[in-house]
Amino acid sequence: MLLRGLIMNTTRNTIIEIIEFTDPVCTWCWGSEPVLRKLETRYGEQVKISYIMGGLVQDIMSFYDSHNDIGGDPDRSNMNIAKHWVEASERHGMPVKSEGFKLFSREHPSTYPQNIAYKAAQMQDQALANKFLRRIREASAAEARQTNITEVLLELASEAGLDIARFLDDFTLGPAQQAFEQDLAITAKSGARGFPSFLLKYGEKEMLIRGYKRYDEFKTLIGHLSGGEVLERPVPANEETIMAFITRYGSAAPVEIQTAFDLSNDDLKTMLDLLLDKQLLRKQVAGNGYFILPKVSAAACDPANGVCSI
Repeated sequence: MLLRGLIMNTTRNTIIEIIEFTDPVCTWCWGSEPVLRKLETRYGEQVKISYIMGGLVQDIMSFYDSHNDIGGDPDRSNMNIAKHWVEASERHGMPVKSEGFKLFSREHPSTYPQNIAYKAAQMQDQALANKFLRRIREASAAEARQTNITEVLLELASEAGLDIARFLDDFTLGPAQQAFEQDLAITAKSGARGFPSFLLKYGEKEMLIRGYKRYDEFKTLIGHLSGGEVLERPVPANEETIMAFITRYGSAAPVEIQTAFDLSNDDLKTMLDLLLDKQLLRKQVAGNGYFILPKVSAAACDPANGVCSI
């Protein structure tokens, strides 16, 4: 674990900032989603989570990951990435779809478009940009969609409620590219050489940690950085709190609910079965798992993206 610039803070601060250096298609960033959602649930307004785009693969044909034999030929790389992601899924619990998996092609050999797309969304609205980032992660990992194609990104941006015309202009005409290049420079300067990496900041104190981390590790580091000033606030697991959690995020994998509320496998099943039986929730199959979503009533309309569902 790498520690950077630990400086004593002379003023009282109650906010821990967690900056994730990330790429929208990084599998261990996908696996970190339950941990980040638990941090938001347990620490509330005491924690601010933000993202710096690090750009995982500029060109798959000149990229090589010797550990997983990923790089060079796009088709072989897709096959090995799918295998690697399924193995990672068995550890982190987030759903992955390997059937039909195609992340790269010779025409689309990079993950940079997804990074640039996030920066374009961020120029409109930070909350919608984060929602869009989640949709890119879901589509890439759990839906096996090739998310470096502009048309796919436009569809996901629309689902997130973004202004598509403005998004397309920022995405294609240069502003988002420039913003992404600034993120690349910040990533390099910070020493974040792998994804995910996390920069924890508390006043003038900061600490960089590399790789996937469990919640208890974050909890320990938050306590250390804040001198015990920032403390978690456990949330009871009941129908109301779990419904509020799922409604807040729009969808959640079972492991995200289980992690946030410290539920056993049996307690998770009992609670979800109860809410499903009451028709308050619905399941959506996703690769080797599923997501839980609030039940949508007939002809319900979402004012965020202007869509009426039936």
